[in-house]
Amino acid sequence: MTLLIGFNQFENDLNKQAKDPLDKELVFEFVKAGHNDLEKVKTMLVKNPNLINCSWDWGNGDFETAIGGANHLGNKEIAGFLISQGARINIFTLAMMGELHILQQLIDVYPKILNAKGPHGFTLLHHARAGGSENEDLVDFLISKGLNETKIG
Repeated sequence: MTLLIGFNQFENDLNKQAKDPLDKELVFEFVKAGHNDLEKVKTMLVKNPNLINCSWDWGNGDFETAIGGANHLGNKEIAGFLISQGARINIFTLAMMGELHILQQLIDVYPKILNAKGPHGFTLLHHARAGGSENEDLVDFLISKGLNETKIG
């Protein structure tokens, strides 16, 4: 009961703070830039800092943020910049950045995340491979856990 009351208060507070959503074309442009255009990402964030965690809906539940685009293309420079600016990271960011020890611990506790799909259906293994040859240990670990797709992209 207390939890529900707390949530209702949170919802009321959130509604009081509600602002107009960002322009959808601006969000689309930012997410697109997140794939491969660091200078545009920087310029857009200076003008609109709230873009940092905005997502674009490609349809059918396929949501992507700028860091999500950087992740599946292996763009560590853009991902690193976005992280430094406060972007939310997830398991796909960790995979692309080669964070083997963190992912090992997460998979030990939550083994089903091996089956998780990121934007456009890309897997953890795809993201690990996108991060480059320095992620070989992570790739080997994911394969040892049963992931066996061929390289995408």
